Amino acid sequence: MPTVVNAEHDEREALLNFVEAQRAAVRRAVGGLSREQLTARPTVSELTLGGIVKHLAETESHWTRVILAGREPLVERNMETWADSFRLLDGEEIDDYLKLWDEVAAETTEVISGLPDMEVTVPLPDRPWNPKGARRSARWIMLHLVEEIGRHAGHADFLREATDGATAFALLNPEQLRPND
Repeated sequence: MPTVVNAEHDEREALLNFVEAQRAAVRRAVGGLSREQLTARPTVSELTLGGIVKHLAETESHWTRVILAGREPLVERNMETWADSFRLLDGEEIDDYLKLWDEVAAETTEVISGLPDMEVTVPLPDRPWNPKGARRSARWIMLHLVEEIGRHAGHADFLREATDGATAFALLNPEQLRPND
């Protein structure tokens, strides 16, 4: 006899787990690095490892806290400060943004778990990149977070390897990062 699974619960859990897996990949990519390494630009891109963490914490918060839950933003951004969301500024530390991201992750779980279902839709803010009058479901928002965090996890893998040679697979097993005895 097949097992009966609560599809709604299973979907939420799956989406939250996929988002967390991508977060963990980014966290691994920044682990053990100095501020100099976290703010370095080892390619011609403006992206830095520290900036990726900051951007993702703010972005996830924006989608779940602001758009989906209708709460006040943790950080207000406009066109003049948009680039600041991609880099650690003087006085900003990676540990603070990793802690913030942990808090955002907990809030994402709370918001998603509290919805009646994943079909809940919300209006998108009036921005040039959003279609006028567009709405998105909680499911779409979670899939977008998997995409957004996953995309930047790939960037973080590349930047980490360009910074110190550590690959994503080696970061899964930190023992491989030690020189052979």
